[in-house]
Amino acid sequence: MHILDSLVIGAGQAGLSTSFHLRRLGIDHVVLDANPQAGGAWQHRWDSLTMADVHGVADLPDAPAPGRSHDRANEVVPSWFADYEGAHGLPVIRPVDVQRVEDDDGLLRVSAGPRHWLTRTLVNATGTWTRPFVPTYPGIDSFAGEQWHTADYPGPERLAGKRVLVVGGGASAVQFLGELAPIADTVWVTRREPVWRTDDFTPEIGRAAVAMVEDRVRRGLPPRSVVSVTGLVLREQERAAERLGAYDRRPMFARIEPYGVRWEGGTFEAVDVILWATGFRPAVSHLAPLHLRSEYGGIRLDGTTSVADPRVQLVGYGPSASTIGANRAGRRAAVAVSGFLGSDGLTAAG
Repeated sequence: MHILDSLVIGAGQAGLSTSFHLRRLGIDHVVLDANPQAGGAWQHRWDSLTMADVHGVADLPDAPAPGRSHDRANEVVPSWFADYEGAHGLPVIRPVDVQRVEDDDGLLRVSAGPRHWLTRTLVNATGTWTRPFVPTYPGIDSFAGEQWHTADYPGPERLAGKRVLVVGGGASAVQFLGELAPIADTVWVTRREPVWRTDDFTPEIGRAAVAMVEDRVRRGLPPRSVVSVTGLVLREQERAAERLGAYDRRPMFARIEPYGVRWEGGTFEAVDVILWATGFRPAVSHLAPLHLRSEYGGIRLDGTTSVADPRVQLVGYGPSASTIGANRAGRRAAVAVSGFLGSDGLTAAG
């Protein structure tokens, strides 16, 4: 079996950036992507999300991102990714759903059903989209109405005229309320009081937020999102919802019942839909055989390098989960791979 110098899992923004830099460094590699076509998680986002709604898409190396428009993000970004793969000749193989990565006498064996690859190093760029998180609450299985998560949000038309309970304190919840409040009856609940940012989001603030998330992964703690540090911002398209009182947040309910939720004080709230904007968890279960997790539950990183196994790089994890961070992490991971191969006396040609 041909032994690769490196293998990238995932062809989203972080994976494409990594592949670009690996290719530029002359490192023999392939990119395995679980999706049947280019686009990463963007191809799965809801139809009502336009390029004017997204919170920002960073440039890929040598390729400026599409501008703001009213075109669907789940079409524009995948098309951009596909063009990028072709223009740079990136070695993407799809669809390949990796189930397991394990040590094989000093190499890394990557398994996807009956198919296997052997590689000296690995860059994991699987992101979070395939691991939606829904918290467990008493009675959750008894609810007779609709339950949706950000990952399968059907769009505002499906929920128009209904009473919708939006759960979650992040940017997605704010955006959902912005488009639902004018056409539906919404209630917003979060575990913590939302932190709103009213000042300008400067580059210095952004760097400080990323540094706080980096500190968590450096210590091996489960990563938090950058927005949990930066706070929330209302954009112009969400002002109508604000005037309707959509952002008057309520604390979490005590339990879910067939036709609504019950608050701690015993008051019942009837709802037709529960929309869980409760985030995602890193999609890293396939790395479990490598025992990368620290005693605190996260994967301890030095930059993008796993402290437990320096053959492994993680991008799109923790501070690099945003598109901006993903680009920087891709370059950093490629340089780290090159350094590892060099320190082991290996050449880029194998």
